Amino acid sequence: MTPIIVPFHHDERLPADSLPVTGETVAPDLPDGELWPRLVALHSAVADTVAGRIGSGGVPTVVSGDCLVALGTLAGTQRAGLDPAVVWFDAHGDLHTMSSSTSGYLGGMALRLAMGAEAVTAPLGLLPLAEERALLVDARDLDPAEADFLRTGGVTRVEVDDVAQDVLPDGPLVLHVDLDVVDADELTGMKFPAPGGPSGDRVVRAVRRVLDTGRVVAVDIACPWHPARDADEAAARARLLAALEPSRL
Repeated sequence: MTPIIVPFHHDERLPADSLPVTGETVAPDLPDGELWPRLVALHSAVADTVAGRIGSGGVPTVVSGDCLVALGTLAGTQRAGLDPAVVWFDAHGDLHTMSSSTSGYLGGMALRLAMGAEAVTAPLGLLPLAEERALLVDARDLDPAEADFLRTGGVTRVEVDDVAQDVLPDGPLVLHVDLDVVDADELTGMKFPAPGGPSGDRVVRAVRRVLDTGRVVAVDIACPWHPARDADEAAARARLLAALEPSRL
């Protein structure tokens, strides 16, 4: 099944060559005005496409420029009548709220938003994700507020090499992979690089273990990177995306 390509970082349209993969592009005209209605329009279009793919018996793969699009992917699985948990590969926690974030960067709130931020979940018709239904993988770069949330909340966090069937949430799964989970020395040019991460091969093997459960109903891949500086960097990105395609795993 061809990927669903969402060429956006938040509500900003990306250049055509930013996501080196071919597939069905979802790029609706967004309304003028404030950010949240624009994001809702984008994510709703993603949700409709994901729901349609699932309704046709497929396991859609969504490739975009940021983690926020995972909200549309998750909403799409729910529109298709499923109630999935989430396995979230990321170098960061993505667990901030508007009040805890020091930068205001929305991508750093994506997983927490899925847990019930009314500005997004209500217009999308997204049922909030229970904390206990989220598995956070890696998250080696946590801010203090995120670390506090993990200590007191229900989200489980594991290392990449510890991803196995016995730590996964029950039921159907949405598998989210922010490519900055890969070590910044190997996958260069990320917007928010985090050193000391796993190799791309280790991430691919962990992703394969999740897919091998047969419970993944949608895959969401975020590519929050700067434009490729040269052909070698672009080729490395394309190889990693190809390696993560479920049909090749």
